[in-house]
Amino acid sequence: MINLHNCDCMDFVAKCNNNQYDLAIVDPPYGIERFKKINKGDAVHSENDNDKNWNNIKPSDDYFNELFRISKNQIIWGANNFNLPTSEYFIIWDKKQMYPNFARCEMAYTNVKKPAKIFEYSVMKIAGNKKHPAEKPIALYKWLLKNYAKPKDKILDTHGGSMSIAIACHDMGFDLDLCELDKDYFEAGKKRYENHISQVRMF
Repeated sequence: MINLHNCDCMDFVAKCNNNQYDLAIVDPPYGIERFKKINKGDAVHSENDNDKNWNNIKPSDDYFNELFRISKNQIIWGANNFNLPTSEYFIIWDKKQMYPNFARCEMAYTNVKKPAKIFEYSVMKIAGNKKHPAEKPIALYKWLLKNYAKPKDKILDTHGGSMSIAIACHDMGFDLDLCELDKDYFEAGKKRYENHISQVRMF
């Protein structure tokens, strides 16, 4: 069952039981001003997001404390931006990004005891059709579920964004609870998910 919640994830997790979820796969704000306008000719450029500035404030310690309380295992994107427990296990998404002014990869923390892994998938495959500025490909979430989840695991995503994970969980038969605070992103992501499942039913 896929449950999509338009809510503050902190309100949601406060009601959850200890170890309620087998695996949390989350992509919280990294606390960097990605969408600040850069003067022409500067080394770094960023994409516009209608001045939402959603990425400027990283989650509090309370968020991470709750995340570790309610989930047995975690995959946390943007690990290099947060103060997380020590772990020799990590995940890299190689974005095949050839432009020197953009990040070539992203890193995720995990406590799942598997050797460090790299997923290679070009970010250009989703460029131009994003529902969220930090959208990750469905293929990445399917790869994560295949390699880090077990059958019948219950999955949590506290920052659903474009809901790529919802599509992946639906296709692979995982139960998911997903939170997304921003109403616009929630509605766009929900529509994307519903369009996907309607097409799956047709074929």
